[in-house]
Amino acid sequence: MKYYLIAGEASGDLHGAHLMEAIYKEDAAAEIRFWGGDQMKKRGGVMVKHYKDHAFMGFWEVLIHLRIILRNIAFCKKDILDFQPDILVYIDYPGFNMRIAAWAKKRGFLNHFYISPQLWAWKENRIKKIKRDIDQLYVILPFEKEYFEQKHNYRVKFVGHPLVEVVRKNRTNSPITPFLQKKDEKPIIALLPGSRKQEISKMMPLFLSVIPYFPTYQFVIAGAPGIEASWYQRFTIHPSVSLIHNETYALLKKSTIALVTSGTATLETALFNVPQLVCYRSSFLSYWIAKQVISLKYISLVNLIMDKAIVCELIQNDCTTERIAEEIKRLSNDSVRKAIGKEYRELSEKLGTQNASETVAKSLVNALK
Repeated sequence: MKYYLIAGEASGDLHGAHLMEAIYKEDAAAEIRFWGGDQMKKRGGVMVKHYKDHAFMGFWEVLIHLRIILRNIAFCKKDILDFQPDILVYIDYPGFNMRIAAWAKKRGFLNHFYISPQLWAWKENRIKKIKRDIDQLYVILPFEKEYFEQKHNYRVKFVGHPLVEVVRKNRTNSPITPFLQKKDEKPIIALLPGSRKQEISKMMPLFLSVIPYFPTYQFVIAGAPGIEASWYQRFTIHPSVSLIHNETYALLKKSTIALVTSGTATLETALFNVPQLVCYRSSFLSYWIAKQVISLKYISLVNLIMDKAIVCELIQNDCTTERIAEEIKRLSNDSVRKAIGKEYRELSEKLGTQNASETVAKSLVNALK
């Protein structure tokens, strides 16, 4: 059978890669064509476009790149028609994917969506388009099944969070690299500033501004897989700062504290049991627009899933050098770290033990049968 997968950022690339592995196990003759990244490319198939060529973040950023986005949408439609897949699998990235899904549904393609759009956060009226265009929706957060089925009368499949299987495997199997083995002289504060250049450029100067407060720590940047290591050189001039590329999990295994830009990384950090501070800043216009349309108590997945403030979130004007420094000092306290660890264990239990990739792959194959 022929599968067409679309992932639009680093986390989608990771989940797409594991899904591809599972598809090949279920369907040895599978033909896979995809939009993704290096992780998916390693699994085989044919890559159409790398996510780093079309990953734009924030309202203003999307607006100024609108011409490129529309060109990519047109190209994607043509490529689908040429390939004629038996099933389309959308992996997160709803702004782009829902447009393709609406077009594909009209042409009779089978649409499955893995990692649901976050309707509970904003644009709840998208449920009409999901009901119209998506044949099967897979949700990964514990509260989403109830949200869709009870509030919107739309049946979904809860498959567990794909990060659980990935992190649990890496907590035991991920090797400590020689680079990190040499880093034992000082405790590590991991810097996870995001996966897109524009958000990294926004957050890194702020992260680095706290270095003078903590001479007994070393700071290690987790380089994003879609960005070349040389791009980070501007941030590693300070002798206390270094970069480890494509080895975030190995870094988290060695870290004492993490500064994390909101996103999937907040959940990864929690599953590695690292006390963290969640920091987020965007352009004034993007933040102002987001405030008008998003009504959430929290921005981190950790707090959203637990429905309480497990980790501190510093957003926009609250995200200052002084506040970050205060929180790092707080996270150095043993009793605080112990309390956070207890909450992290409860979070892990809530996420379940399912293998999300295998569950979705079996569902895709069964749908085609």
